[in-house]
Amino acid sequence: MALKLNLDMKTMPAGAKAGVLGACIVVVCIVAGLFLLLPQQKEIKRLNGEITKQDNEIARDLAKVAKLSILKVENEKLKNRLEELKLQLPEEKEISSLLKQVSDLGIKSGLKIISWKPEQKKDHPSGIVYEIPVSVELSGSYHSLGVFFSSLTKLNRIVNISDIKISDPKPGVNDAIVKITFKAATFSAVPESELAAKGK
Repeated sequence: MALKLNLDMKTMPAGAKAGVLGACIVVVCIVAGLFLLLPQQKEIKRLNGEITKQDNEIARDLAKVAKLSILKVENEKLKNRLEELKLQLPEEKEISSLLKQVSDLGIKSGLKIISWKPEQKKDHPSGIVYEIPVSVELSGSYHSLGVFFSSLTKLNRIVNISDIKISDPKPGVNDAIVKITFKAATFSAVPESELAAKGK
């Protein structure tokens, strides 16, 4: 059974006409809302998410920029400290005079140099300095050895002492005379050109 609507707007009372017109307006608004406003709401939601993401990226980048000046100051301090430390590392051409200075300190301390053998320079594990080892054999008193080691600490260059062996004590005039062997090592900075070639 088919429902037949026979609507004649001319014969319809004014209240019914207003009701039909109102219903049509509501239907048009609902259809417009579904087809026009709903996609825009989705787009607004997507754009708000995009804005939030960009705001987070901006905040992160601003934090990095703020930290950049601190890092630049820290980098400058480290560069200055590196230059100070490089001053304690003799250049290769100064090594022989430094070793002579160490030898002279041994003699001034009252030690007798039996053997002084500089060895080949070798790469230090850090890769930024060369190590120049020297095998040393001396004789003298414990006190003279202490004076010698103390005088090494006053040098403005780095000299490491390792593998100290004290043996063969013999009576001396005031103190026992002992045989002393050790390894001395100083360091020289690897030239910038070599560091660049090594990729450091």
